[in-house]
Amino acid sequence: MSTAILTGQPVPGSPLEGDLRSLGFDVRVASDAADAESLLAAVPGDQRVAVVDARFVGHVHALRLGLTDPRFAASAVPGAVAAKPEARTELTRALRATATTTGGVVTHHALPDDIATALESGTTDVHRPDLGTLVATVPDDPQARNEARQAVAAVDDEAVRLRTAVKSRDGFFTTYCISPYSRYIARWCARRGLTPNQVTTASLLTALIAAGCAATGTRGGFVAAGVLLLLSFVLDCTDGQLARYSLQYSTLGAWLDATFDRAKEYAYYAGLALGAAKANGDDVWALALGAMVLQTCRHVVDFSFNEANHDATANTSPTAALSDKLDSVGWTVWLRRMIVLPIGERWAMIAVLTAVTTPRITLVVLIIGCALAACYTTAGRVLRSLTRKATRTDRAAQALSDLADNGTLASSFTALGRRGRFLPAPVLAFVGGAAIVAVAAFTSYGSPWVVVAAVVYVVLSGLALARPLKAPLDWLVPPFFRAAEYGTVLVLAAKADVNGALPAAFGLVSAVAYHHYDTVYRIKGGAGAPPRRLVRAIGGQEGRTLVVALAATLLSTTDFTVALTALAVAVALVVLVESIRFWVAAEKKGAPAVHDEGEPA
Repeated sequence: MSTAILTGQPVPGSPLEGDLRSLGFDVRVASDAADAESLLAAVPGDQRVAVVDARFVGHVHALRLGLTDPRFAASAVPGAVAAKPEARTELTRALRATATTTGGVVTHHALPDDIATALESGTTDVHRPDLGTLVATVPDDPQARNEARQAVAAVDDEAVRLRTAVKSRDGFFTTYCISPYSRYIARWCARRGLTPNQVTTASLLTALIAAGCAATGTRGGFVAAGVLLLLSFVLDCTDGQLARYSLQYSTLGAWLDATFDRAKEYAYYAGLALGAAKANGDDVWALALGAMVLQTCRHVVDFSFNEANHDATANTSPTAALSDKLDSVGWTVWLRRMIVLPIGERWAMIAVLTAVTTPRITLVVLIIGCALAACYTTAGRVLRSLTRKATRTDRAAQALSDLADNGTLASSFTALGRRGRFLPAPVLAFVGGAAIVAVAAFTSYGSPWVVVAAVVYVVLSGLALARPLKAPLDWLVPPFFRAAEYGTVLVLAAKADVNGALPAAFGLVSAVAYHHYDTVYRIKGGAGAPPRRLVRAIGGQEGRTLVVALAATLLSTTDFTVALTALAVAVALVVLVESIRFWVAAEKKGAPAVHDEGEPA
């Protein structure tokens, strides 16, 4: 239960108390302005508390946005301010700061707008939601009150609430083929008490059933798989819209939504590979693994670039200006959003191709599409980085270092590298990665040269991080490392040319990719990277690459498959246990979720 304290002169006939109770507030009325502090002190410390001007006139959804959003320690709209438990001390300080002394008597104004201003003057950031057409005001006289009530009646806040449940920057397919009805599914879920996490789980289960249908290898199974994959995507959109509609944001929910998306897509790739083998003996595991590798590398390009420029100063360039102009008006907006093949377009393409073609065609078209999208986005970001004049912070450099995922072996050479000057970090990462993948591809299975190349890769991985990653193109280091590690596993498993090697490699890359996605979402959520002990326990990206190279050199193809399987299981167990422990603990501590705002009303 939350508590709302009404201050000021009550207005007869005002629906304010009822509106606050409908939002879950226990309403208490301050007998006078000075009584507000004592009422505030009486509220249990683990509760959210709001101070609301009794003269407030506005939409219920305006109050919901201003007083109940769990992502912010403090938030306010005109006439109302709220604070979560972690900001209660600052709220009390701000309340006292509104006091004045008249004739030797201390009087508290206790006006919410004054309290919000006093809060901002301290150490607390106050979130002020963009209300758009919603009304939130404190009229000074009967005429102004009547005009405000007319303004409230003129705007349907439920329509606004539904519209703003949809993100403003979704892709074309999502915007025009999913969101027009998924928002109503979100409202239906909200009215029945369903949570976003439950819808997220339903989306995962639906996608897993779709993967199972694809694995049957029958035409009916492929058609059912395509339909169920689209249904899973509808639910995937619904969970976010439900979170925005009802403001049910959570740390655990942000993590589940992000990681389940990857699990759904990659499980479906595996289902296609199983179905192809069952249908006509076609082995497409290499294509399935290649699609996963390419998609994961695309994502890490996005994450690394954004983290490198998250808080960069003087963050401008002619390329960025042109991109912003193209992405603001006209048909170029939708063209650019479709070219990058976002999840909506990608899943729609996969679903349709699954239903009407074969798994091989589906995966080949997917790889070509993702490759073109990767070239487009990466080239644009390289141009931005080369033309912008920006100073990158220590925080950005640390984030890139964490995303690199170097382990103990590379770290020893990192310390050595600080004694001299070497090639730029992206060059070192690219040369090392290209060397190990090329040697693995152009030598026979079991060649000792693969181990030599892996040792060189370990050394260059360490040297790449010898200096803080603050140069314009240093954000390319983590993507190069991902491509090197995943590519090495893919090539060596394909070279083994034995049943089970590529599926085992698929499992290993899935486990490692989960760890890398987990790292990304911890950093995005402000929780920092996973502990170093975890990175050391699973070897770091260079250590795992070396282990796979040694296994391919020293073991028979059959034993190599067993080794890949064992490594996949070990990595999966370690990272899953630590990850689940972390996110559940973060949820209990009330850590803030990653912000995900819809468009202004």
